[in-house]
Amino acid sequence: MEKTSEKLKLPELEAVALRLKELRKRKGYSNYEHIAFELGMSRSAYWRLETGANFELKTLIKICRLLEVSLEDFFEGINIPSSNKF
Repeated sequence: MEKTSEKLKLPELEAVALRLKELRKRKGYSNYEHIAFELGMSRSAYWRLETGANFELKTLIKICRLLEVSLEDFFEGINIPSSNKF
């Protein structure tokens, strides 16, 4: 039996995960352990973000502040086709 989280692999979460990884590397964090430390998160908690886990908006805001990226810039270029499926 599949776990609920495995069923809900949303393309939006995958796009956010890819953007997190891209911006982390662009800012000079070669691996996720360093940014996790700066954010006060465990390595495994941050790793889950970069693999498409669902997380709170306040976590994204904290990451954007550390990376010096606005929310508008974070979501720029993330195009997900509209769908009525959930």
